[in-house]
Amino acid sequence: MLYPEINENNKFWLDVGDNHQVYVEESGNPDGIPVVYCHGGPGGASNSLIRQLFDPELYRIISYDQRACGLSKPFLSIENNTTADLISDLEKIRCYLKIEQWVVAGGSWGTTLALLYAQAYPERVSALLLRGIFLGRKQDLAWLYEAQGAAKLFPDYYQEFIKPISSEHKTASQIIKAYFELLTSDNQIQQLNAAKCWCLWESQISRLHFTPNLKPEATEAHHSLAMALLEAHYFANNCFISENQILDNINKIQHIPATLIHGRYDAVCDLSQAWQLNQAWENSKLLIVPKAGHSLGETAIAHSFCQASRALAVYFQEKNKQD
Repeated sequence: MLYPEINENNKFWLDVGDNHQVYVEESGNPDGIPVVYCHGGPGGASNSLIRQLFDPELYRIISYDQRACGLSKPFLSIENNTTADLISDLEKIRCYLKIEQWVVAGGSWGTTLALLYAQAYPERVSALLLRGIFLGRKQDLAWLYEAQGAAKLFPDYYQEFIKPISSEHKTASQIIKAYFELLTSDNQIQQLNAAKCWCLWESQISRLHFTPNLKPEATEAHHSLAMALLEAHYFANNCFISENQILDNINKIQHIPATLIHGRYDAVCDLSQAWQLNQAWENSKLLIVPKAGHSLGETAIAHSFCQASRALAVYFQEKNKQD
């Protein structure tokens, strides 16, 4: 269902200013369709699985680690780390690689970033390929962190999630702020425990079937510290965007073709987000994946993404013939 594993052709750190260097990889066909993949989080990282989502004979695959996570430097820095900075970094990568136009792909938070980048630089985006839509609104954060959202489906996991903080914290903003204080405390044991609880909650609800063998990966220190700190940093600041910014500016990208992929039972980013985006975006196509949740690690989600990337390559081949 995935394309064969391949090695990167090139990897480097790009100095984007503000004392930040982002890690970038290229793989696939250097003369193929340029595609950049925006990972989730904030605070996730690129991985080899991303290279298997696109036909390496047809695509020039670019993946990278956003500021302060993965292999980017400095690790865990929240200074000069906003959504506007991440949009700027994407454009700097494009300019550095001398790409005129590219497909912008992403998952979860990566869809938020991809959409915001496309709205800022619509002339640079040939198409969008997005999985697990996250619009970054207060209602989306409430669904993820308050007791009346995903917690209704997973009360046992939610009880473990809120253990490190006071029971007085009820709203998403209060919960995020309380966690942010733990994640930035001077007590490293407290930091790591909070990071693990934060990441375990999201990981447990991201799949239809979360099994105990997945827990070590979800709570690994390097991964969990970056995910928890950067998510809390961004979410405490409402993702550094105005409320409903993406839908309010959908007219800027109406002409860009897009494929939206969303699991029917996605408990991290509820399906209504993808539905609302699709309803507002005339040139988008929504693929609802049955028997799937949020994670790219689920076979059905990865398979659907590969099918969509294959269909997009055919679209560009036909378009080039017509031109």
